[in-house]
Amino acid sequence: MISRYGGKVMVTGGPRLFSSSAVSPNHLLKSRVPAREFSKMTFEKKKTEDNQSEKGTSSGGKGDQGNKGEQLIVSYWGVKPMKITKDDGTEWKWSCFRPWETYKADLTIDLKKHHVPSTLPDKLAYWTVKSLRWPTDLFFQRRYGCRAMMLETVAAVPGMVGGMLVHCKSLRRFEQSGGWIKALLEEAENERMHLMTFMEVAKPNWYERALVIAVQGVFFNAYFLGYIISPKFAHRMVGYLEEEAIHSYTEFLKELDNGNIENVPAPAIAIDYWRLPADATLRDVVMVVRADEAHHRDVNHYASDIHYQGRELKEAPAPIGYH
Repeated sequence: MISRYGGKVMVTGGPRLFSSSAVSPNHLLKSRVPAREFSKMTFEKKKTEDNQSEKGTSSGGKGDQGNKGEQLIVSYWGVKPMKITKDDGTEWKWSCFRPWETYKADLTIDLKKHHVPSTLPDKLAYWTVKSLRWPTDLFFQRRYGCRAMMLETVAAVPGMVGGMLVHCKSLRRFEQSGGWIKALLEEAENERMHLMTFMEVAKPNWYERALVIAVQGVFFNAYFLGYIISPKFAHRMVGYLEEEAIHSYTEFLKELDNGNIENVPAPAIAIDYWRLPADATLRDVVMVVRADEAHHRDVNHYASDIHYQGRELKEAPAPIGYH
């Protein structure tokens, strides 16, 4: 027995269902609810430009990691896409970050600052990081592009884990975080942008991708437990990890200056993110990334010092936007 609605569908759409032409979903939809009209929006992502220099964009890089391909998304939820332009009026092409999230890196920061470990937790954190450097040196040797890429997949984890745990603590205690949730997530996002940049310089092999999955799985859970047990130890370890990152990028610069690594044009994503000049090179990118790592070093050692003094992070204003 055919239901009332089924009969209506057969009457309305029957001739088309059994014809050679395709059935339009809107045809059946309108027959059921003719009075309702869904508002539609279209989200279009720009095609990646093969030769950005000829198009007049800020370039030197390879592809557009934020907007690969052309996609069409139709929805009736009313979330309208934002049309964003640069200061010069040209269209902003990145969806993974916005113009107000870009900045010029502070290259004057002291790169030689070091926290001398004195307590047992500090020494444990210091030698944990030092022990991780040996297998990294053995595996990557002087392939600093791949090394940087691997380093950033690890360095982007602590900020996310710390921010998540501080966020949950804030919810449990019904209290403010002093801005530390945003500061730590900001650090994680910045480290992820490092990765997006170096993905344009060094393409990982299948075994390097497999290594990333394994290392991230182990490190995420280990750092998660470490932060729950002792936040001061966790932040101190990240501070030492950032010190090693500064050393790695300094060696990267030496290889570039010696001509052992080609100083290719900077990726377009790096030029826009750090507001670099249009003719920036890979060396300029490494310089600003190293400066970022120095700032992350300071923030994490500072966070550890707060805990060592018997205080909580919320009691000290977070260094939001500290680049």
